[in-house]
Amino acid sequence: MDKLTEDQINTNLESFEGWSYAKDAIHTSFKFENFKDAFTVMTRIAFEAEAQQHHPNWANSFNELEISLSTHDAGGVTNKDFEMAKAIEDIVEAK
Repeated sequence: MDKLTEDQINTNLESFEGWSYAKDAIHTSFKFENFKDAFTVMTRIAFEAEAQQHHPNWANSFNELEISLSTHDAGGVTNKDFEMAKAIEDIVEAK
């Protein structure tokens, strides 16, 4: 999969509220009511990541979840990252 240009990334990000681009990755964070809710969403994202064979870099602290997506094989952001970002958004919305 080909690495996207910065212009392509920024155009795609227009459809993703709360996401930004920096250091060859797209990033977002979510805040949940409690740890259980955060962990439940992380578990659902983990199953989706396995299905897509595309795994986020993430960090969790109590009720906060930070996510970064990058296609390491391509050395930056690809359409694969935006497909995963869309799936993450759908999971969070369904919570």
